[in-house]
Amino acid sequence: MTSAAKKKSAKNAPAGKRSSARLAAVQALYQLDINGGKPAEVIDEFVQHRLGREIDGDQYGGVDEALFRALVAGAATRRDELDNIVAAVLPDSWPLDRLESILRQILRCGVYELAEQPTIPAPVVISEYVGVADAFYGGKEPGMVNAVLDRLARDLRPGEAPNAKRQSAKPPA
Repeated sequence: MTSAAKKKSAKNAPAGKRSSARLAAVQALYQLDINGGKPAEVIDEFVQHRLGREIDGDQYGGVDEALFRALVAGAATRRDELDNIVAAVLPDSWPLDRLESILRQILRCGVYELAEQPTIPAPVVISEYVGVADAFYGGKEPGMVNAVLDRLARDLRPGEAPNAKRQSAKPPA
């Protein structure tokens, strides 16, 4: 990641340990995507050498370490499955491999969290990853993250979809 991207991500990163865990997870997955390696090794590297420390003038805040570990390990392990889920809602003219690596990592983390962290409300998950996308991009990418995760939240968490209660309720007799 370039120094400018690090500064932008640190400057725009949302506050809070869970928000920081999500941002760090995307960065760790990016590192795995670019350099390869084992998820456990990258997780340990981040925990021991990056999280909560200053690197090249950028301060990395404290994180919810359990969430960070779960996101990186889970998204890395289920990468192909998550990619298939995301690819299913992308337009045919815009396949997953056409997306930049950081954008793919944001979507992988978001989908993994929607699928595996049911105690965190879907709107919170979506908002958090839109914020992560905003930390890296200044264009339409945050809107794309919002649209993809919103669409997938309806499939992965149908009970949380807008109007879900009205749709499942029986009309008065």
